[in-house]
Amino acid sequence: MSRATMNLTGARVVAPRLSHRSWLLLAVALAAGFGLPGVVASVLVLTLLTQAVIGGMLAVGVGFLIRQNGVVSFGHAAWYGVSAYCFGLLLRHEVLPAELALVMALAVPTLTAFLLGLVIVRVPGVAFSMLTLAVGQAFHEFSMKAQGLTNGDDGFAIPLPDTLFGLPISAVQQPETMFVLCWSLLALVIFGLYVTVRSPFGRLTEAIRENEERARFIGYRTVLPRAATYAISAFVAALAGLLFALYNGFVSPEVLHWSLSGSALIMAVIGGSRLLWGPALGAVIFFFLKDLAGNLTEHWPAMIGVTVIVVTVLMPAGIAGTLAELAGRLLRRTGGRA
Repeated sequence: MSRATMNLTGARVVAPRLSHRSWLLLAVALAAGFGLPGVVASVLVLTLLTQAVIGGMLAVGVGFLIRQNGVVSFGHAAWYGVSAYCFGLLLRHEVLPAELALVMALAVPTLTAFLLGLVIVRVPGVAFSMLTLAVGQAFHEFSMKAQGLTNGDDGFAIPLPDTLFGLPISAVQQPETMFVLCWSLLALVIFGLYVTVRSPFGRLTEAIRENEERARFIGYRTVLPRAATYAISAFVAALAGLLFALYNGFVSPEVLHWSLSGSALIMAVIGGSRLLWGPALGAVIFFFLKDLAGNLTEHWPAMIGVTVIVVTVLMPAGIAGTLAELAGRLLRRTGGRA
C-alpha cells in the first residue's frame, strides 16, 4: 500500500519519517515516568504530580488548538467534563461494560467537538472564544439542572468495576501507579501530536492559520482541517477527563466549569504553546505554585496572575520556549546542532 493517500481536505497525506532521536526521546520520557515514583518518596508530591499531569494533558489540548488553529478556547472543560460524565453515567446506569464505557467516553466528546467545530471554526478570533465559552457553560448548566440524571451540584460517585481490561481497578487509585499511567499517556499524546504537526495535515493547518484566504484560493478546503484540529484537541481534553474520573472515582459540575478552562489556558500561557510539551510544563509549574502559594496566603490567585504577567512580558514564547531557545544558543556555541 502506498505511503501517500488523499484525505477529505484534498491534501496529500504522507506518513512522516521520524528520526531515531524522536524515538529515543519518547523512550527516555517513558523511562523517566516509570522511574520517578521510585525517586519521589512523598505521597503528597506524587499526588500533586499526578494531578499536574492530568491537568497538563488538558492544557496540551488547549495549546495544540492555539498552535495549529491560532485560536483560543475558553470552553475546553466541556470535553474534559463530558468525558468524565459519560464514563460515570454509563457505569452508574449499567448501560455498557466498563471497557466499552471507556471507549464511549473518548468517542462521544471527540465526535461532538468535530460536528460543533464544523460550525464554530468559521467564526474568527474573539467570537470563536466566546462561542466555546458559551458551549462549555451550556454543558455546565445542564449538569446542574438535570438532577435526575447527574445528581446536580452534588455530583455522584462512579461505581468503578473491580477490574478494567483485566487489571485491578485499585491500581489506578494509587498515586504511584496512576502517575505512571498518566505520564505514559501524556508522553504518547505529545508524540502523536508531534507526528501530526510534522505531517502534511499539520503543515496545511499551519498554513490555514497563517492565511486562510490564500489556502482557500490555491484549492484547499479549510473548514474540515480546522474542525479536525478542534476535534483532536477535544480528544486530548477528553482523555484527561477520563483519567480524572478513573483516579478520583467521582464527578461533579466543577469539571465543566469555565474556571477549569481558564486554568488550562493559564497553564498553556505559562509553559508556552509554541512547543507541544510547553503546556504540560506550565501545568506542573501551575500546580506546585498554587500549592505553595495556597499554604502562604488565601490570595494565591493573585500570585498566579503575577506569574502570568511576568511570563507574558518577559517570555512571550513561554517558559518552555525560552528554555528551548537558551538550549539552542548553548548548542550552537559549543558546536552542536540546535
